[in-house]
Amino acid sequence: MSLLHFSHEHPLVSIESHSHEIEKVYCSGCGELVSGSSFGCVKCGFYLHRQCTEAPAEMNHPFHRNHNLNLLTRNPYGGRCICDFCGKTCENFVYHCSCNLDFHIKCALFSHSIGEKRNAEFQDIPRIDPSINTGNVTEELKKAECFACWKPLLDSVYFSPNYGFYLHAKCVDLPAEINHLFHQEHPLFLQFNSQRLFCKIGQKPQRRGFVYCCSPCKYVLHIQCATIPTKINQPFHRKHPLILQNVNECLPCQICQDTTKLNDIVYFCSICKFVLHGCCVSSPHIIEDKLHHEHPFILFQRQVSFCDACGTIGNYVPYICSTCNLAVHKKCIPVPRIIKFYRHQHNISHTYFIEQREHETWECRFCFEEVNTEHGYFCSKCNFIVHVNCATKNPLHYYEVDSIETMDSEEPVDLREIVTATWIKHSWHQHILTLSGDIQDFKQCDGCLLPIVTSYYCCSQCDFFLHKTCAELPVKKHFWFHYCQRLLKLTSGCIFQCDICGYLTSGFAYICDKCEGSLCLRCSLVSDMSRSQGHEHRIYPFLSEHADQVCSACDKSTYFTFKCKHCSFNLHLNCLTLPLTAQHRSEVHPFTLTYHDDNDNYSENHYCDICEKERNPKHWFYHCSACNTSAHTKCVLGEYSFIKSGTIYTDHPHPLTCVKRVQYYPECQICGKLCLDLSLECKTIGCSYIVHWECKRGKRGLHIAQ
Repeated sequence: MSLLHFSHEHPLVSIESHSHEIEKVYCSGCGELVSGSSFGCVKCGFYLHRQCTEAPAEMNHPFHRNHNLNLLTRNPYGGRCICDFCGKTCENFVYHCSCNLDFHIKCALFSHSIGEKRNAEFQDIPRIDPSINTGNVTEELKKAECFACWKPLLDSVYFSPNYGFYLHAKCVDLPAEINHLFHQEHPLFLQFNSQRLFCKIGQKPQRRGFVYCCSPCKYVLHIQCATIPTKINQPFHRKHPLILQNVNECLPCQICQDTTKLNDIVYFCSICKFVLHGCCVSSPHIIEDKLHHEHPFILFQRQVSFCDACGTIGNYVPYICSTCNLAVHKKCIPVPRIIKFYRHQHNISHTYFIEQREHETWECRFCFEEVNTEHGYFCSKCNFIVHVNCATKNPLHYYEVDSIETMDSEEPVDLREIVTATWIKHSWHQHILTLSGDIQDFKQCDGCLLPIVTSYYCCSQCDFFLHKTCAELPVKKHFWFHYCQRLLKLTSGCIFQCDICGYLTSGFAYICDKCEGSLCLRCSLVSDMSRSQGHEHRIYPFLSEHADQVCSACDKSTYFTFKCKHCSFNLHLNCLTLPLTAQHRSEVHPFTLTYHDDNDNYSENHYCDICEKERNPKHWFYHCSACNTSAHTKCVLGEYSFIKSGTIYTDHPHPLTCVKRVQYYPECQICGKLCLDLSLECKTIGCSYIVHWECKRGKRGLHIAQ
């Protein structure tokens, strides 16, 4: 007997039995060892169980009423495919639906038998009662979950897993259709959750297995949520019963602390405003998590008002450790002991007590509110502390580590070679640099591109200056606002655009090898506890959900500002990093950053002397007292204040020099327009090459000659 099967080009011959003494034969449909009757092509080594051969090419599945399932010889994605019944990888035949439901051939046939109530197929499978059979429970069984309800297998009587499935006996007998109090418009059908909808009571999606579903209304209930009682009594709320109902308030669940949404279905006491999620009613009595705490936590059947892990005040039902005398939120049990938090360079540890000197106040370095020192993550090296909830509320902000010690993979690198007490050789300059304190003339640091107002190194052979602090910068450095937590590397020799302020700079920059971000030295100096000469108090970073934070220096609205806790003062980053002095290409004297205009009574004075447009007297501005001129900050700085004139570029047969004002305004040799702003000029005798910076930049990146 032979037959043609869509999955193979040759006829398949009936084979009554296989002998595995010589060679093992596996079914191409389900991947399991072939034994007993099968069909095969001996020439190609292609075999199918009789059951896999007879599987329909198109299946009308009782647990997926919307579409038929189509049998495919391989998964349609090209990559990995997961079975929506057992959760394992599909490597052979797949039943597939266009709504991204996928099943092993055996899982589709097996679940179809459950849906068709062919209970005779289960009569010969042994049933195991976990309350009686306690001796042969493996670690795998302890972790196993029922393929139908995806609850722990050992919660109820289950079929022997020797038959290839984890399945509660009660899940085979589930009714195919129910009517529910909270969805009276239509019946709910036992279905696969193909739309990945959240349970209206459990508030969580169930990726695999069965749910009760009304597809037109997109209404889903977990199996266990569909059968919970509408009224319960709890020992930790003895005054009144809890009623299952829709709640039109947003209140925290007393066990998990997650806040309910409007019209969520929860257990509720309207008198006491006591809320309990349906799934939290069956919270485990004991939770062991030896990775994060050495003793088990036990559910305490009363409410307490304080969590010893996160320090949050408010009534809740806790888990307690009687050995350590701790009461904590359920969600705080797995709080990591040691983490790497993006705002600090060292690993920080969670502790229940930090030695505190009398009258000393600790401030969280994330929200900048006071920290109860018994409940935070702490770095003893730096006295850095942060609330537990501030550190762990966003999983992108931290990761768990094993040791408090921060391991540096490389030795620190110093770019300086000390020649004498006042002479150094810097790796990024070819000449000896001399330490100087002469700051009479306007000089611009080649590192940060800010005016030099403190001690600096200078080159006697060329126009190169470097702040002493810029010369001593570490090659690798941590930054509190850099989420990917890699150390940034100091570099130079190119024009960079800072990812923070957006300015182009020809100076030094810190770059990240992972996210390829660039950071100018001005922005690298911004602290999470900053000060500005335009305000008396310290200011702190603040991120709003809306662009409603108005900068006190320029009146622009933004999401992220540096905020004062004591008054309504805000600064956005570009105003915080404004240079205290700045030079404009058309002015002889440098401008000084000024924070208020004393000529409030004379509106004719409130004009910018560069663009000649009106200037808001409440905004910060630049002023030159020698010339009595004032200007907008953006007019003084322009686009290219941090690209130094005279910088040499190697992008021409001859070196090109950066110039910001060219006599007679020659024409750009790329676009033909006049060179009125930043340009690149060849100063070799006999070569009149000059181009706009933007024209040359648009062609390819430019590198600085060092």
